[in-house]
Amino acid sequence: MNKELERLKENREKIRHWKKWGPYLTERQWGTVREDYSPDGAAWENVTHDDARSKAYRWGEEGIGGISDHKQKLCLAWAFWNGKDPLIKERFYGLTGNEGNHGEDVKELYYYLDSSPTHSYMKMLYKYPQEVFPYQQLLEQNQLRGKNEKEYEILDTGVFDKNAYFDIFLEYAKADVEDIFARATIHNRGSEEATIWVMPTIWFRKTWFTGDEPFMPSLKKSGPSKMTAFSPKSGNYTFTFSGEPDLQFCDNETNRERLYHIGNQKKYLKDAINDYVLQGDKKHLNPKFTGTKAAAIYKICIPAGEKAEVVFRMQHAATETPLESAEKTFQDRIADTESFYGDLQERVKDEEMKLIQRQAFAGMLWSKQFYYYNVERWLEGDPGRYQPPQERKSGRNSNWRHLQNYDIISMPDKWEYPWYAAWDLAFHCIPLARLDPDFAKDQLLVLLNDWYMHPNGQMPAYEWNFNDVNPPVHAYAVQRVYQIDKKYNGQNRGDQEFLERAFHKLLLNFTWWVNQKDEEGKNIFEGGFLGLDNISVFDRSHVDKLFGKLEQADATSWMAMFCLNMLRISLDLCEFNKVYQHTATKFLEHFLYIAGAMSNISKENISLWDDEDNFFFDVLHLSGEEPKLMKVKSIVGIIPLFAVEPIREELFDDLPEFKKRLDFFFKEKPKLAALVSNWIHPGQEKRRLFSLLRGHRMKSILYKMLDETEFLSEYGIRSLSKDHLKNPYSVQINGSRFSVSYAPGESETTMFGGNSNWRGPIWFPINYLIIESLKKFDFYYGGTFSIEYPTGSGKFMTLDLIAKELSLRLINLFRKDSSGYRPIYADNKKMQEDPHFQDLILFYEYFHGDNGRGLGASHQTGWTGLVAELIHKYYKEKEFYPNAATLFKS
Repeated sequence: MNKELERLKENREKIRHWKKWGPYLTERQWGTVREDYSPDGAAWENVTHDDARSKAYRWGEEGIGGISDHKQKLCLAWAFWNGKDPLIKERFYGLTGNEGNHGEDVKELYYYLDSSPTHSYMKMLYKYPQEVFPYQQLLEQNQLRGKNEKEYEILDTGVFDKNAYFDIFLEYAKADVEDIFARATIHNRGSEEATIWVMPTIWFRKTWFTGDEPFMPSLKKSGPSKMTAFSPKSGNYTFTFSGEPDLQFCDNETNRERLYHIGNQKKYLKDAINDYVLQGDKKHLNPKFTGTKAAAIYKICIPAGEKAEVVFRMQHAATETPLESAEKTFQDRIADTESFYGDLQERVKDEEMKLIQRQAFAGMLWSKQFYYYNVERWLEGDPGRYQPPQERKSGRNSNWRHLQNYDIISMPDKWEYPWYAAWDLAFHCIPLARLDPDFAKDQLLVLLNDWYMHPNGQMPAYEWNFNDVNPPVHAYAVQRVYQIDKKYNGQNRGDQEFLERAFHKLLLNFTWWVNQKDEEGKNIFEGGFLGLDNISVFDRSHVDKLFGKLEQADATSWMAMFCLNMLRISLDLCEFNKVYQHTATKFLEHFLYIAGAMSNISKENISLWDDEDNFFFDVLHLSGEEPKLMKVKSIVGIIPLFAVEPIREELFDDLPEFKKRLDFFFKEKPKLAALVSNWIHPGQEKRRLFSLLRGHRMKSILYKMLDETEFLSEYGIRSLSKDHLKNPYSVQINGSRFSVSYAPGESETTMFGGNSNWRGPIWFPINYLIIESLKKFDFYYGGTFSIEYPTGSGKFMTLDLIAKELSLRLINLFRKDSSGYRPIYADNKKMQEDPHFQDLILFYEYFHGDNGRGLGASHQTGWTGLVAELIHKYYKEKEFYPNAATLFKS
């Protein structure tokens, strides 16, 4: 067992709390719903980037390369100044959802390079220009651009053209649980000497106005290069800094005069260090060198091509020579981390794939965030303080008063999406389970807690609207993480407590879906937009108010998948308790009824399947009109593929009650059985197959999906058929014309803000489920079933090999091609050719359907981190396919 695994074991067994400190600061607290106290709910405008340096937050803290304790009481982060900017760089800059031509967008260059699961070693990189940061230029140029134009990025401003910038590597190494070294290594990449101000900053999150903190925490100077932090709950921490920095202190208090033009209640304010560094203004600094915020200020001149270093150490009690062991501690933790990933990547032979996987894992670990949101307190306000406007009591999230979030949670992207999203989180947990299965299991359970789930069984979607509905993939993730954890620990039996806890709460969530999204009891579901933003011709969240009723192929298929996931979990739980045979029966029967309903809704000869196009579509019901098939060839019609489960026949020998009910049901409902199963004919290793698709329908969907003129791209499966480029889908509803056409890049509509697009690009979560589904089909068919790939090529492959080939297409988004270019960076020469850029990977939210260019959020290692899992499986399974390298052209 390597040392990092030992630390994980100690943490799991509560011997030592190795994960007490980690990268738990967000990268953007401003512009969030939690900090919005406006009457109109305009969160982006209520607290802006310009406000942020002067505003003491209520619900969380942000910083560059920051860490905190797990309750975010004490925070550490880095600030910089190039001597020219109008403000010090304490936080990353980006455009709000209303400023960018494609919605919110961070406009900085930073990369997560490494992290061990316990955060005993962490490393990231920030690229900071030496010239004036182009704040105004980025804002103005993006506002001049329309939806059909690319976003204007920081490299487009020319500020990096002459390499006049600093590469700032930020590292942390733990000597012990609460004994941490921090280091900034600053490289001058320019051709001339340059000056930079480096400011490690320490502060307390403002908790003292809530009544939760009876005593004020404090920071104070305790020596020429030392300061002490004290709070009643955590005791003393001593910070020792290298060299002789200028130590300055203020308070984490709002500058009311600057923000609201009213008198300040406090004298020492949050933005005092900014004003002191820029203007020498000391009026809001505490001359007694004490407060709740402090910085060690270094002014460093770095010759061209040279580097400088700033180091500090946090410990409970300062040792005699606290910085003497810094280098050794960093080297030891780096060695531990290398050992951990050396074992994890043992099978990965390709150095490019190792680099991609390692940075994907790093991004996922850095994207943990302390997330605090008490909705009732947010709605009502804090005792004795300014009360929120009355409008909010009937506005956003007002029916989620029970919700109390106070946890470390994996974020989709800590700048663009610094809030959890239910279906994103489910996908995060799959690669996270390879690193730290305990954390992955905890993450899946956290959303199922009583103080998260609504009393009616709904899971919270995300803070902008907890009522929105995400695809019900949580059960799938629970089952996958359970299996990964079981193999990880080398156990014959899995974690029964985890699986049972999750299953019981998922039962409530399943019931909510049945009661709320199938109100007429037809087993056909109306999920709304289901996280697919602009996939439809109109906003599916409000179709009832605008048109009528929409019966959704994807919502219904997700529920069929949910049934099979719960069936699978029930069968796994039968290993511990045979009583779960009854829930297995329940979910199998519900699955069969859904399958029947999809083919004949309410026995009215209305089907979600269209025999003319051989594809699934949504059905729109308008008052007084015949039901209308919405013939958009999109990922909606492929999602039925996900409802598939092969089950070993031997399982049934141990479950007599389940088998008896199954036989009876199939005898009484032979038409339903024939729709969804190959029950009579056992497949490979005597497996039985349950699926929404068999025979003709499965082949028809696969032919479309694997057709390069429709869904198949060089880099994965598109979210909309390319056929809609030449043949847009158009429909007239209630006198208005709606249309959908193929748009492989950024969104061309404003639907859902226009910051993401499902009308053509490639999305990782959907592609991942396609690959998983193909493998499940192959578990049943084995090598007996093959299909033309690509469609029309005359070449045939088994479904398993097609799954592997699709995996490689997705991995190749990040790999250098024959010309040395990574598709994600397209024609960006700086990213592709500069030695200080070309091996740095960004994990975008989604990808151009034709050329693979990265789009949307740029640090979405949330679900795009699934590439790490694809690489893991590619090499794991390659051992069993010795000719795979030839087949995959790798």
